[in-house]
Amino acid sequence: MRLAITTFIAATGLMAASLTATSAKADEPILDGQFVQGGIVFGHANAGDQVLLDGTAIDTIAPDGRFVLGFARDYEGPAKLTIKHTDGQVEDFTYPIKDREFNIQRIDGLPKKMVTPDPNVMSRIKDDSRQAREARTERFNEKFLESGFIWPVLGPISGVYGSQRILNGEPRSPHWGVDIAVPVGTPVVAPADGIVTLAHPDMYFSGATLFVDHGLGMVSAFLHLSEIDVKVGDVVKQGDVIAKVGSSGRATGPHLDWRVNVGAQRVDAQLLVPPMADAQKAANAKN
Repeated sequence: MRLAITTFIAATGLMAASLTATSAKADEPILDGQFVQGGIVFGHANAGDQVLLDGTAIDTIAPDGRFVLGFARDYEGPAKLTIKHTDGQVEDFTYPIKDREFNIQRIDGLPKKMVTPDPNVMSRIKDDSRQAREARTERFNEKFLESGFIWPVLGPISGVYGSQRILNGEPRSPHWGVDIAVPVGTPVVAPADGIVTLAHPDMYFSGATLFVDHGLGMVSAFLHLSEIDVKVGDVVKQGDVIAKVGSSGRATGPHLDWRVNVGAQRVDAQLLVPPMADAQKAANAKN
């Protein structure tokens, strides 16, 4: 397989970061995406090859060699990709990771119990976390990702990935999703093909919560819903209505919080889709 590194412009409208290997070796995998903090890279190695990122094996590779890499918000490069070929040959490639600056976001006026939960509800919160963790461990090899990605709703962006949230003056974990502020009842569509792995009516923090597994360890989460229109095990196609926007759980108003994981890594969903303004313009042109 000859070296073939492409940009992600056609699918996302975003300029891909520079991908620089240690050397242009004959069996370097095809890579498509962004080597940035919070980034997602789609890869294609030879069938049967084993792929490792920083020494850890990618546990879900399709039979034809497709895989997905996800980089954490605070990932410090360079990334080391190791390919173990079926003939026993081992090759290493390194790629620089672009640093990003993240916003500080202050949210005041939340009920105290939603910022610092009552000890009596901790068992519920832990069980919510368990269910979410288990729903993300499904590993499908179907070619769901071939559909590409679209925005699940269109509207003003009110929150972005990686922003440090300060709730009622108390620093909390970074925000892992992109928030789109639209009215309660706005239809949410599947951004890509996939299988529903979680449909919970009322989690403590995220309210009505839905997970769609897109395959190869890539999972979308949709939070604060008012209604879920699918059930666990349903196969959904890109553009299918799967839920409706709400303000359930810890939310100050109606919006959709869309999050994406690649395995255990929380990545930036906005890197999968065109800029919101472009998507809205395209939608308006169709109407």
